[in-house]
Amino acid sequence: QKRTPSAVTTNSTPPASSIYKYRLFRCAAPRTPSADHQPLPSRQATRRREHQVPPAAAAMLLTKPHPALTLPSASLPNPNLKAARVRPLASSAPHGRRGLRVSASSSSLAPAQAASAALNRVDVLSEALPFIQRFKGKTVVVKYGGAAMKSPELQASVIRDLVLLSCVGLRPVLVHGGGPEINSWLQRVGVEPQFRNGLRVTDALTMEVVEMVLVGKVNKQLVSLISLAGATAVGLCGKDARLLTARPSPDAAALGFVGEVTRVDPSVLHPIIASGHIPVIATVAADETGQAYNINADTAAGEIAAAIGAEKLLLITDVSGILADRDDPGSLVKEIDIAGVRRMVAEGKVGGGMIPKVGCCVRALAQGVHTASIIDGRVPHSLLLEILTDEGTGTMITG
Repeated sequence: QKRTPSAVTTNSTPPASSIYKYRLFRCAAPRTPSADHQPLPSRQATRRREHQVPPAAAAMLLTKPHPALTLPSASLPNPNLKAARVRPLASSAPHGRRGLRVSASSSSLAPAQAASAALNRVDVLSEALPFIQRFKGKTVVVKYGGAAMKSPELQASVIRDLVLLSCVGLRPVLVHGGGPEINSWLQRVGVEPQFRNGLRVTDALTMEVVEMVLVGKVNKQLVSLISLAGATAVGLCGKDARLLTARPSPDAAALGFVGEVTRVDPSVLHPIIASGHIPVIATVAADETGQAYNINADTAAGEIAAAIGAEKLLLITDVSGILADRDDPGSLVKEIDIAGVRRMVAEGKVGGGMIPKVGCCVRALAQGVHTASIIDGRVPHSLLLEILTDEGTGTMITG
């Protein structure tokens, strides 16, 4: 978000001095990180440092032009030539200096409040820098599902955050479920959704609906949203290029066509990731005979993360993370290791739909993934907060 002067149109010519300042700032050399950058501290050992500019200095910077930028008007280009090329903005929404949309609340702030808000945003960006440097070029597997897929606004926010990670140099892979959409379509055909230990009971009719919704609808919708956000995505499912090979679940008598992954062939993913595209994977796979199976999206994401040597696995879902007390939402466990997770499962503190989530995290970590996190997709920008800040937002599991 940017500070928002009034939108520029062909009938409003900016002062010549402001055009010259804008061009100087646009041509300025980008900053580079210092050579003595220190390793990142642990999440528990540090908290964010607040960098504040004294109010008097901030006011001077915002109101007093630098002498070097004040030049005779004769040396400036004709402002009318520039103004003639500017078209009115298509939307009535507030826009910043570069034509980007900003929130209405930011645009209506008083100058002093706007300056303070801008400094806070810059401080957040400054905090993210060491994390961007650390994870640049690293692959992160993001599983997206749960209630975070119900709201179009939250869905668009998650996709924009995913695209932002791609733009700053990370290599995201999106593995998605589609539980709410599947439930909706099952009810349309008169089938009541059923679950057992957090896994969907999948008979033949349910399997047809699952494949139709995940592969034909949800997958293509996510690919389209990524394209609209400015990146390129390739939609896949586990059947494509034998990415995932499945077999019936050991509890097939009760679960039906629910499968478990027996093999991952990531060869189709490597060129997509190397080209800067975002793979979007629906978790429908087939066995050696071609029979389709519904694969739990958390499990599939963990197996894919291990197969491609991902740096991080993130499960975006509709829970805040692992709770020390399931009845107390404020008892979030911020960080825990594999031994601690196993102890909580044995004590009954982790149960229901959380069991396959922590199980796939533990399995991925055991196969070489560095960290795994469970985060709440209902929290705005939870993906960015978990990856690019020290505090994080969910539960991070370490090896």
